[in-house]
Amino acid sequence: MDTTDTHDLQLAVRIEVNGEVHACRVEPRQHLVDWLRDELGLKGTRVGCEHGVCGACTVLIDGEIARGCLVLAVQADGRHIETIEGLSDAGTLADLQRSFSARNAAQCGACTSGMLLTAHALLERTPCPSRETIREQISGNYCRCTGYHAIVDAIALAGQERQARCGGCTGAAGSAA
Repeated sequence: MDTTDTHDLQLAVRIEVNGEVHACRVEPRQHLVDWLRDELGLKGTRVGCEHGVCGACTVLIDGEIARGCLVLAVQADGRHIETIEGLSDAGTLADLQRSFSARNAAQCGACTSGMLLTAHALLERTPCPSRETIREQISGNYCRCTGYHAIVDAIALAGQERQARCGGCTGAAGSAA
């Protein structure tokens, strides 16, 4: 019978987070969201349901939306992770942050980082999405404060502003809900 204590087992990983490479050792069962918060001090990524349904732990892995509570840190080995801090500090989310403020879309803050990352990913793919597309995209992010209308308004506003800077919006983001 093997009596090896697997609690002390750690695996070497190399993970790029917000442009900075971290070569370290992680426990095989440690979730990415916990590693980001506990080891790197990136507290903007929230822990909510720990089952992947609320969206509070949203991060971007290689540019794609992912739930940090469903990904083990060892699975992020060799990947590029972006958190709310990285995108915010780089100014990438400035227009979304302004629109969330202008439309009162951020209240308690529990869902805000996940909503902003989800909105960013949507606007990168679909610069001027319809309100229906916005609602579909954020459906995996729970907000218990706003009722979503203000969040949809904020994302639509940011999409319109981005398109205005680039020469016009061809989508239906500005139409009524």
